Amino acid sequence: MASTHKKIVVRKMDRDTVNGYVAAGDFIVDGKLELLNTAGNVVLIDLKEVKGVYFVREFSDSESLTRKTFTTRPRIEGLWVRLRFRDNETVEGLMPNDLTQITPDGFFVNPPDTRSNTQRIFVPRTALSELTVLAVIGSGARRRKQPAASDAQQAPMLFEG
Repeated sequence: MASTHKKIVVRKMDRDTVNGYVAAGDFIVDGKLELLNTAGNVVLIDLKEVKGVYFVREFSDSESLTRKTFTTRPRIEGLWVRLRFRDNETVEGLMPNDLTQITPDGFFVNPPDTRSNTQRIFVPRTALSELTVLAVIGSGARRRKQPAASDAQQAPMLFEG
């Protein structure tokens, strides 16, 4: 298996799952998810049937997230979002703050627990009833520094002598 093929678990809206592999870049073709299932057959699934495409480390029953929300404010740069699916499940995640990363079909979200089996999730737009941006997490390098206090306001600490 080439390294450009990623392991995925597709969760469908009817709660069914499909394990397989997708090409790293182009796995949406004409509104359908194209994957190679574990039996070696190419399968096309309409995006309207897909709740999420979970990019996983290993195939197991643990693609469902153990932690669906952040316990504290995320430290990684991006958009902190809350996703509400059509079945009323709610999940938080981080999206890149980059419009070129958002496709008409959906977008990628990094889950709250980066050490879990699920590394990323592709969420089709049709699977959501609501998306809320909770915060924009920026890098510290972009912030302007406060001007330093002038020497006249600073009390002398050492005496020259």
